[in-house]
Amino acid sequence: MQGLTVRWSLADAPEGVEEQLAAYVESQSHAKFTGMTGLRFKTWRMRPGEWFEGCYVFATEEARMDFQNAFAATAAESPGSVLIGSSPILIEPCTVVAVAEGWEGFTATPHA
Repeated sequence: MQGLTVRWSLADAPEGVEEQLAAYVESQSHAKFTGMTGLRFKTWRMRPGEWFEGCYVFATEEARMDFQNAFAATAAESPGSVLIGSSPILIEPCTVVAVAEGWEGFTATPHA
């Protein structure tokens, strides 16, 4: 499986950006990626005051490359960059070796 990590630094981000990012994911971003062709799943991760990250797993290398190239071309204008006030510090492809679903299963909702 083909992975991609996109990470922004929150070190110099405006106060309250964590709440704004969570609201953006809940109101817009989750719906944008739900059902996206070529995407197996996406998770959004954050360490307040440190970083905000999107982790993607694609079905094929072609799907990952297409998304990565399109995103990289407009990364500075992406909603995350606009809210945070800076471009991503990392856009990194990777190989996802395996995914295990635990007993509790996945919850595919924008807010838990």
